[in-house]
Amino acid sequence: MPSRRSTAVLVLSLALLGALAVATAAASPGSDDPIASAAATCRLSSSKQRSLGPTYVTALSVSGTSCATGERVVRAYYRCRVRNGGRRGRCTSRVLGYRCTETRESISTQFDARVRCRDGTKRVNHSYTQFT
Repeated sequence: MPSRRSTAVLVLSLALLGALAVATAAASPGSDDPIASAAATCRLSSSKQRSLGPTYVTALSVSGTSCATGERVVRAYYRCRVRNGGRRGRCTSRVLGYRCTETRESISTQFDARVRCRDGTKRVNHSYTQFT
């Protein structure tokens, strides 16, 4: 009968082997875009933070898609907000196929918001500051 320690080592080894197999399959040449399928925090230069629509986009992360697509979703979401009430507007329709939800914290001169957008398994999350 195996000891508890050898059983634990065996279970851990099998778990690591399984994780390695999944990672190898995800990065195989047959997948469409192995880089885009991983979660990523997108780097935003200070000029890029100000050029995506809101006063400042403070963070952008994606999963299952690319940072370039994430930036397009941020711009489209901002345009949707402006069409529905200006700077203080809310977007209630899909943007580029993504369904988005937003939470805000505000003071009289600005608000900070977190937006989570999803399209199936693809995710685009961003936060922004809007001066009003």
